[in-house]
Formats: sequence, C-alpha cells, structure tokens
Amino acid sequence: MITAICPGSYDPVTNGHVDVIRRAAAIFDRIVVGVVREPTHKQTLFSVEERVAFLEAALAGIENVIVDVFSELVVEFARKHEAKTMVKGLRVISDFEWEFQMNHLNRQLAPEIETVYVMASPLYSFVSSSGVKEIASFGGRVDELVPAAVAKRFAELYPDGRPGAPVSPQE
Repeated sequence: MITAICPGSYDPVTNGHVDVIRRAAAIFDRIVVGVVREPTHKQTLFSVEERVAFLEAALAGIENVIVDVFSELVVEFARKHEAKTMVKGLRVISDFEWEFQMNHLNRQLAPEIETVYVMASPLYSFVSSSGVKEIASFGGRVDELVPAAVAKRFAELYPDGRPGAPVSPQE
C-alpha cells in the first residue's frame, strides 16, 4: 500500500485543496491529510478542531482519505504514517518558490520521502485561503470557493461583512 500525506494549515480548506486531495487519492492507495496544529508562519482564524471538521465534511465519501493533526516536523509526520510521499498543490509561481525551498529542506532531513506536486486546476488556480478570508471578512460571497460548511461558518463570523471583527465562536 502506497501512502502519501497532504500537509497544510487548511485555514480554511478551499475547493482547490479538495481538488488536489481528490486527484491525489486517485493516484495513491491512502492519503493522510495532515493539519498543522499551530503553524509557525501564520496565526489561524479557525481552531484546529474546526479545520479538521471542515476537511472531514469536504472529503466524506473518499474512502482512502483520512485526516490527522500534527505538531512535529512534516517529515516525522510522514514517517509516523509510513508515507514515502508528500503531495503538495501548486497554483502560482510564488507557490513554487516556497515549495522549492521546503522541498530541499525536507530532502535534507528525510531523503527517503519524495514530494510530488499537483498543479491546481485552472478553475481554482486563483483561490487561496488568505484571499478567501479577506473576501468573506468584507461580506463577499465565497460559496463557490470553499466547501459549504466553510461558507456557512464565514457567514456566521461576518454577518455584516465587517472586516477585522469576527464574531467569537462562543457568541
């Protein structure tokens, strides 16, 4: 059985992420979608529990995909799941520049783990989590960019489309 991981912050998962994961699931026997608990390079809007729930809802019905959370180096997460491959989506040139650097660092740490890149479908090549968050915060519609559960949560967070002042999850 060939296992691959698809790591990311998924804050939030977009339809572009779902597309890449579905396509990877058609190639590999098992996909482990790895959600970074607390990314060091950015603060998340959604809790790890919400991000996992969004992914599980969006990926329901894809039998060979599971979602797991990790806090260690991505290569250690891959080893934990006995994955020899990491799958990463690429949308634009800036994604390549970041992934090129990460690939070399990961290869230094774990030369036995290969990274495979899946090009974004043209339909989703412009969709990013940060862009979606900005659109939603100003009251814009994101229904066609994210899974339904994410769009619903954005509508709850930004009922008046006021940027910078999301409603807290407890309200």
